Amino acid sequence: MCGIVGLFLKRDELRPQLGDMLTDMLVKLTDRGPDSAGIAIYSQPGEDMKITVQSDTPEADFDGLDGTLSDALGTGVTMRVVGNHAVIRVPAASGAAAVAHLETRGLRIMSAGTSIEIFKDVGLPRDVAERFGIRGMGGSHAIGHTRMATESAVTTLGAHPFSTAPDQCLVHNGSLSNHNNVRRRLAKKGVRTRTDNDTEVGAAYISSRISEGASLGEALEGTLSDLDGFFTFVTGTRDGFGVVRDPIACKPAVMAETDDYVAFGSEYRAFADLPGIDTARVWEPEPATVYFWER
Repeated sequence: MCGIVGLFLKRDELRPQLGDMLTDMLVKLTDRGPDSAGIAIYSQPGEDMKITVQSDTPEADFDGLDGTLSDALGTGVTMRVVGNHAVIRVPAASGAAAVAHLETRGLRIMSAGTSIEIFKDVGLPRDVAERFGIRGMGGSHAIGHTRMATESAVTTLGAHPFSTAPDQCLVHNGSLSNHNNVRRRLAKKGVRTRTDNDTEVGAAYISSRISEGASLGEALEGTLSDLDGFFTFVTGTRDGFGVVRDPIACKPAVMAETDDYVAFGSEYRAFADLPGIDTARVWEPEPATVYFWER
């Protein structure tokens, strides 16, 4: 089944509450997929590149990692350890070299960009959110996912969101039937995927289209013709987030909008504690229709 939530804040005064609001939304959908959960948080873009990495042995892998990476890059590096994840800041010009170095050390790249941080792990949404202190995180918009594994193993790497380009990510409810063919076509373009999960292919397809000059809306429209299967996609970028459902739209989805925010949920109960939800415009997104909001 899986459960998706998304929250785009229109009013800056609400930014400190983003993590708390999104956590409440995600926890309410726990029984849609209790094996793993993940959250992408977008904050004010900075000049540095933020690289979020994960390790199964964080005490060993993160000990002295900032100094080692600084020596390898010849530039300043800062690191914030959050459970079995670490958020590493490097000058933007050193971002690609930093990612390559971190991968040679066996670290898993969750995300990279000037705004995005992704935290995901096996376990219930409540436990995952507590593990990483999501409630205390602020930002402009966020996307969350609670997973019931059907296409790949229950692992941290199999959890959503998936990020395949700077400041972009995707969560997905459904299944793609042609993801292996799409993966091969993307590989010929030099687009790399790290897992066998079909959702990562969807993320790579969208980021590839954007890198070729398509807008977020155009990239989401392309999924309707180029990706075969049933899906609800919610994608995040540095500037906003978008939603698209396949033409059959068999996966549940609902949206709500007020003057303060735009919210997405797989079920209405995700919205229960949002401020002003009683007067919000609430609707079911139409099949084969792209919705997106950007700053």
